[in-house]
Amino acid sequence: MYTALYDERAVGDLIAPDRVRVSALARVPFANRCFRALAPFYPRAFERFDLSGFDVVVSSTTAWAKGVRLAPGAIHVCYINTVSRFAFAYDEYVRSPLARPLVNRLAAWDRLAATRPTRFVANSTNVANRIREHYGREADVLHCPVDVDRFTPGNGAGDYFIVVSRLLPYKRLELAIAAAALAGIRLFVAGTGPAERSLRRLARGTTTTMLGFVSDAQLNELLGDARAAIVPGEEDFGLVPLEAAAAGRPTIAYRGGGALETIVEGETGAFFDEPNAESLAAALRNFGAARFNPERLRAHAEKFAPAQFIERLRAIVQRVYREAHRATADVPK
Repeated sequence: MYTALYDERAVGDLIAPDRVRVSALARVPFANRCFRALAPFYPRAFERFDLSGFDVVVSSTTAWAKGVRLAPGAIHVCYINTVSRFAFAYDEYVRSPLARPLVNRLAAWDRLAATRPTRFVANSTNVANRIREHYGREADVLHCPVDVDRFTPGNGAGDYFIVVSRLLPYKRLELAIAAAALAGIRLFVAGTGPAERSLRRLARGTTTTMLGFVSDAQLNELLGDARAAIVPGEEDFGLVPLEAAAAGRPTIAYRGGGALETIVEGETGAFFDEPNAESLAAALRNFGAARFNPERLRAHAEKFAPAQFIERLRAIVQRVYREAHRATADVPK
């Protein structure tokens, strides 16, 4: 397992620490806390990994890992969670004019790095379309897995809605806070991130409660007791609707992006059509949680369980490996 940075306290239960190989960036003081500031150095960090001893590499990335270098003849199957946001959502991602020259260089590297994997596997049709548009390449689609065993179905006994999200600008959490106030409903926001301070200011005196970090056990309880989860922005894939379904609860989401692939309208959730607070507030006022069956919601989430994901990913890797070696064998001597 090769990665730029590693925090055993956060993921030590997922993989044995002695299998992890980190980049030189891990020696930077406070690197795990200030990882976003290291963005200019990630391309070089991943390119410097020595993967010459491997004939198959599988990466999972939103930006950097697709740029690793392999030995001649090796294959690289890249599971891509999104096209790098600084490449396709430039104005949204880059707020300071001073940062634009640096981001331009990163975007140029990103386009070059996208030529290196043998095959892309996208976490959604939404992301596969972006790969085609921005990288000019095709991708298999394999929906991201959800750890359904982390959740137990609840009954929605609480009188609140919930947003579970990293607190980042593109998540459109300010829209959810405004909509909750317009609709006069209680909203809990669970998560942390760079926008936390500004969102707490925005939520002060409204119907929204900012919860900050919550544990897995707390999240299970919060989702199970909620009337519904809310996804206010356009997601690359949309894992939260599946986590909510695993907890027996529906989701209200913006009609766009990956949510179209993880929500069955009328069965596992509902949509609002305009990316504004008024449209979401109307959906909240008209939402009837009682018509959603917790057992049906759970069954929907289980279609995305890890076992199915592992089986399909293994089949894709084996297919790409066979095709690569068949092509090599067909080269005239």
